[in-house]
Amino acid sequence: MSAARRHRKHHEEEHENHERWLVSGYDMMTLLFAVFVVLFAISSTNVSKVKLLEQSLQEAFSGPVLSGGRNMMKTGATSEGTDQAAPQPPIPALSPTQAVAAAMSPSDEESVEEAAERAQAEERSFQDLKRRIDRLAAEAGLAEKVTTTVSQRGLKIRLVTDGLLFDSGSAIVKPGALATLERIGRIIAQEATHPVQVEGHTDDRPIQTSQYPSNWQLSGARAAAVVQQLGGAGVSGKRMSLAGYADEHPIAGNATPAGRAANRRVEIILTRLHGATPSPGGGK
Repeated sequence: MSAARRHRKHHEEEHENHERWLVSGYDMMTLLFAVFVVLFAISSTNVSKVKLLEQSLQEAFSGPVLSGGRNMMKTGATSEGTDQAAPQPPIPALSPTQAVAAAMSPSDEESVEEAAERAQAEERSFQDLKRRIDRLAAEAGLAEKVTTTVSQRGLKIRLVTDGLLFDSGSAIVKPGALATLERIGRIIAQEATHPVQVEGHTDDRPIQTSQYPSNWQLSGARAAAVVQQLGGAGVSGKRMSLAGYADEHPIAGNATPAGRAANRRVEIILTRLHGATPSPGGGK
C-alpha cells in the first residue's frame, strides 16, 4: 500500500504555470510606454528658446562684420556703400551739471590746439553777451542794479534785489523788473548753448515767517522766481538749474546797510564749457 502510494506520487505530473507569458507581456508594455514617453518628450520643444537660439545664430553668422558691410551669408564677401549702420538709441538730455562735466572732460581725439580754439571762441561769445547785457542795463537806467562779469566760471549776470527784483522778505518779482528779465531772458535764449545756473543770496539778517522760515527758503524761492521768468522768455528748462545760498556767500560786509544791500542779490551764471582763460572784469 505504501509502495503503491510512493509509486503514484513519483509519477504525479508537476503543475505548469500557464500564465508565465503575462510577465513578458507586462515587461513589453512597460518598455513601449517608456519609448512613447521619450518620443513625446523629444517632440515637445520650447519654442521661445528655439527662436532665441535662431536669433543668436543669425546675429553671429549673418551680422555685418564691418561698418557698412553686408550680411556674409546673403552676399558673400561683397559690400556696398549704400548700407546703413543700425540705428542707435537717442541720447538722453544732459542736466546742466552733466553737460559741464562732459564738456570739461578731455577728449582723446581733440588736440591741445583745438581745445584752445574752442576756449577762445567761448570767451569771445561771453564778451559779446556781456556787452549786449551792459547796453541793455544802461538803456534801462539800471547800470548800478544789473552788472556783468566774465570769469573762470563763465558769464555772471548779477541783479541786485533792492529796488529792482523783490520787496523785503518777498519772492514775488516786482512788475517793474519783468521787462528787464524778459530782455535778459531773450538774449540768453538766443545763445542757446551754455547751462544756466540761477543763484539766490540774502544778507545775514534772520527771517522767520510762515512762508519763509529762514533765509535758505527765501533765497531758493527768489532763484526759482527768476528761473520762471527766464523760462517764460524762451530759455529752455533743460538748460537751467537753481540754488539758494542764504547768506553763506556775501560779496560785502553785513555791518552796513550798503553791504547788506549788495549781498541781497540774484546771480545768473552761464557756465563755461571749454576750460578757463584769463579775462578782464572777473571777481567775486
